[in-house]
Amino acid sequence: MILELKDICKDYMQGKMVVPVLKDVCFDMEEGEYVAIMGPSGSGKTTLMNIVGCLDQATSGTYLLDGEDIGKCTDNHMSDIRLQKIGFVFQSFQLLPRQSALENVALPLTYAGVPKKERREKAFEALERVGLADRVDFKPTQLSGGQKQRVAIARAMVNHPKILLADEPTGALDSKSGQQVMELFHRLNEEGVSILMITHDAGIASYAERKVEIMDGILKQEGVSIV
Repeated sequence: MILELKDICKDYMQGKMVVPVLKDVCFDMEEGEYVAIMGPSGSGKTTLMNIVGCLDQATSGTYLLDGEDIGKCTDNHMSDIRLQKIGFVFQSFQLLPRQSALENVALPLTYAGVPKKERREKAFEALERVGLADRVDFKPTQLSGGQKQRVAIARAMVNHPKILLADEPTGALDSKSGQQVMELFHRLNEEGVSILMITHDAGIASYAERKVEIMDGILKQEGVSIV
């Protein structure tokens, strides 16, 4: 099992009022799976993704990632886990505008202390893997939206993470570029990459091999609440 969520709750404070966002969420995912979590705006899917991505911690419940209890981790250790075990792909790409595609992809390796020569080799291999070997020196302003997202995917994969988290990965793309990105995810999954994607788009979710719905902070699968 690559990840397990057991009775995850997340509350926020609005003044003196407690606002529950996630309610007793239970979810697990096998290594190599490709799962889509679907839900409208305000359903809690982004909050759930932030917890899975070790960007936030649950108010209560247990989260195991690759067998490790995340709730017992310090902030520094959570930072190490994000660097070593999780690859992130965001709707807005989040590329550094003044850096080349190669430099953007190499960034996680820089944080990990990998020597420069090895960084460049691994970043090139990652760009080659997403079909951008001919764009290594291009800056984000010289790339199309689809190419930017492929650079972001290469960056997410360069450390060979245990799981790839994709947050509305086609939200900023036209339909053709979006399809190309989804085909790339499919190929990566066939190569053994575990992918967890959140989306509001049923068409995009259909690319995953398993779909889970979230509504009002409650996770459902095939119309049945997972509690």
